[in-house]
Amino acid sequence: MTTTGEKPARTAPVRPGIYGRGTETVDLILNAALDVLVEEGAAAFTLRRIATRCGMQVGRLSYHFARKELLIQLLLDDLLDYYERMLDETVRQPHLDPAEQLRRMITLVLDDIGTKRTTHVFTELWALSNHNEVVADRVAAFYRLAHANIAAAVAPLNPALSPTQVDVVARFISASLEGTTIFAGHGKPWAHQMPQLQRLAVRSLLHLASTIKPEDLAEDLPDLG
Repeated sequence: MTTTGEKPARTAPVRPGIYGRGTETVDLILNAALDVLVEEGAAAFTLRRIATRCGMQVGRLSYHFARKELLIQLLLDDLLDYYERMLDETVRQPHLDPAEQLRRMITLVLDDIGTKRTTHVFTELWALSNHNEVVADRVAAFYRLAHANIAAAVAPLNPALSPTQVDVVARFISASLEGTTIFAGHGKPWAHQMPQLQRLAVRSLLHLASTIKPEDLAEDLPDLG
């Protein structure tokens, strides 16, 4: 887990097929796969439907991606690359203190949740992961890196916490942010309240990260229920 404010280490993704990422055909397939996931949902996310979407025979698509799980892997790799660039541009700046870095991270995540792409992509990926272990593993790997980014801001903000406790706090912050997707994401019933939810999230989660004590996270706390 990253706790120094540096970028979490990433392993190089394994690229499927004989063509490298960035070729015209692979880009066409990935864009079509993203469109199917966003516009049609998990039920439609099949190689045949994606092939139709990008105007090619399913056999040709299978030549590059034998399984839809490989497409999921590359889609998540692309999303990770996008978020890493966003963090580099807006959060990982040497003049920003940890509190400001965490504030910007919370704001960035909630702004992103308000977009159609993110609301639809992640809710559909969650649905797929319920029934596909490979997709579940890919999604979990994505979130491990997301949690490490949050932990990188929490650790210097609250040095009394152990690395394990920082990880728990980072995961709670992530869960709190991701949970807004189903209520206030794009097109959701309370999307109009996202500005207020964002202000509440910044205030409450920053306070939590700064003031939570190691004893508050003890595993042997009495059950108050």
